[in-house]
Amino acid sequence: MKPITLSINETRQRREDFLRRIGGGIAIFPAAPTAIRNSDVEHEYRQDTDFYYLTGFEEPNAVAVLAPDHPEHRFVLFVQPKDREREVWTGWRAGDEGAKRDYGADAAFTMDKLDEELPKLAEKANRIYYRFGSDPAFDERLVGLMRRFQRQRQREGTGPTSVIDPAELLHEMRLIKTPQEIELLRRAIDITCEGHLAAIQALKPGAYEYEIEAAIGYAFRKNGSPRCGYASIVGAGANATVLHYTVNNCRIEDGDLLLIDAGAEFGYYTGDVTRTLPAGGRFTEDQAVLYQLVLDAQLAAIEAIRPGASFVEPHDIAVRILTEGMVRLGLLEGDVEKLIEDGNKFQNQPDAPAGYKKFYLHRTSHWLGMDVHDAGPYKVADEWRRLVPGMVMTVEPGLYISEDAEGVDPRYRGIGIRIEDDVLVTELGNEVLSARVPKSIEEIERIVGKSRNGA
Repeated sequence: MKPITLSINETRQRREDFLRRIGGGIAIFPAAPTAIRNSDVEHEYRQDTDFYYLTGFEEPNAVAVLAPDHPEHRFVLFVQPKDREREVWTGWRAGDEGAKRDYGADAAFTMDKLDEELPKLAEKANRIYYRFGSDPAFDERLVGLMRRFQRQRQREGTGPTSVIDPAELLHEMRLIKTPQEIELLRRAIDITCEGHLAAIQALKPGAYEYEIEAAIGYAFRKNGSPRCGYASIVGAGANATVLHYTVNNCRIEDGDLLLIDAGAEFGYYTGDVTRTLPAGGRFTEDQAVLYQLVLDAQLAAIEAIRPGASFVEPHDIAVRILTEGMVRLGLLEGDVEKLIEDGNKFQNQPDAPAGYKKFYLHRTSHWLGMDVHDAGPYKVADEWRRLVPGMVMTVEPGLYISEDAEGVDPRYRGIGIRIEDDVLVTELGNEVLSARVPKSIEEIERIVGKSRNGA
C-alpha cells in the first residue's frame, strides 16, 4: 500500500496562506513541550497540532517563526542541534541544515540562538501572533520579549505593540480540508474501521474490556497508525453510561451492551467512530428499542448535512427524534417542545439537567481533523456557521440511562448507547467516511453472531 505523507508543498502552501493573513505581524509557534511520565521517563511525544500543520516538523525543542515582511527569512526554524551522542539515545535529528533542506525553512538556527535571533526577526513587526497557555515556560519568554520591545520602542519608535492569538486565523484555515488532508483523513478513518471490525471479532461474553481495547490497538498499529487519536472508550453494561469512560477493566457479561468509541491517528489526522454492540450476539427487546431510536436520530441527522445547512441543524433534528422517542417510551413526560426548550437551557444549569438532557447530555457533532475535537468556531458573529464542502464532522447521538436513574422503568436502567460516524461535506451533500462498520440491528446481530460461532 502506497504511504500517504504530508508533502513539503502542502505545508508551504499553508504557510503562504497564513502569511497573507497576518500582514505586518510576526507569528511565533513553539513545539509541544516534552512531559515527564514518571521518574526520568517521558510520555510518548506528539507534536503540537498548529506547529505541525504549518511545518510538518515532529521534533521537540523547536520554534517556528513566520515573518511575512522580512526581506529574506519569512519562515525560520529554531531546532535541536545535531548531536551524535544524543541521537544514539533518542533518535535522529534534522539539525539546522536539515530544517532548511527537508522542511523548507528560509533560515534555521539551533535553539541556543533563539534569544539572540528572535528579537531581530520581530523588531520591525507591529504585532506578534502567539497563543498563551500551552507552554508556561515559553509564555514567560514571550512576556520578556515584549518587555524588551516596550523599552526599545521608547528609544527607537519600532517594535510590536500587541500580542494576538493566531487561532482565529489559523483555525479558520484548518476547518476546510484540502484534497490531501481528506486523503489522510480517509486513511485514518479506514484504519479506525479496521479496529472496530477487529473488536467485533474479539467480542464475547466473559472477555474483559481491555481485551477488546487491545484488539483495537493491534489493528490500528498493524494498519499503519502510530497511535490512537484519543483514549479508547470500551464500556460494557452501565459503564457505557459514563460518557468518557476509559478505565476499560471490567468483565463483559452476556446480555451487556458494549459501547466502543475509538479512533486511529494517521499522518496527524484522526478518525472518531462509535458503535454499540450486544455482547451475546443479539439485542434484547428493550435494548433494541432504544438502539433503533438512536440510530433513527443519527440517520436523520446525517441526511441533514449538506452545503448551506447550519452546523446545528443535524443536532436539532437528532434532539427532536430522541425527545419524541423518549416521551413515547415513558423515559420522559411532558410536552416535546417544552422538553427541548428546557434541555437547550441546560448549559446554564450544569448541576440540574432538564428536559431531554436528562438522558442526552452532549451535542450531536463536532469538527474532525488533526484533533478529534478539531479546530474552528461553530458560530460566526453569534450565528451558527453554514456548512461548506471540505468540512468534516462527526454525527453521534446517544442515550445514557444510569443504573440509579430516578423515575425510569428498571428495564431501561444501565443502558448506554452511542452511534457515531465521520461525515464529509461534499458539493452534492455528504459522504459517510466510516460506513464500513455495520450499525443496523440486523447487520450487527449477523456479524457479531457470526463471529461468536467462529464462522
